[in-house]
Amino acid sequence: MIEKKDQKTSENISNKLRLVIKSGRFTIGYNTTNKSLKEGECKIIIVANNCPSTRRLELEYLAMLNKSSIHHFYGNNSELGLACGKNFRCCCMGIIDPGDSDIFNFLKK
Repeated sequence: MIEKKDQKTSENISNKLRLVIKSGRFTIGYNTTNKSLKEGECKIIIVANNCPSTRRLELEYLAMLNKSSIHHFYGNNSELGLACGKNFRCCCMGIIDPGDSDIFNFLKK
């Protein structure tokens, strides 16, 4: 039962991410997400499950300073890249403007 719930929430997050990709502003990758966090633009940071711990800790620290929320994606970096609609891997993603998506409300539950 728990696995189905996790799978359903990861599918919902993937659908919300696709909507953000189509209508919002975002950054993909560690360097651009780190830069937008330092500039104070990011609202939500999504980190893949297998992101290196030093990178993850640095992103969490910058998110805390920026008062941004951070969400740990259930899948690995390949699945996060596919959820974004890209054919490459990415360890993190920063959402600047959600556009038509209601991902902020969905992740704050």
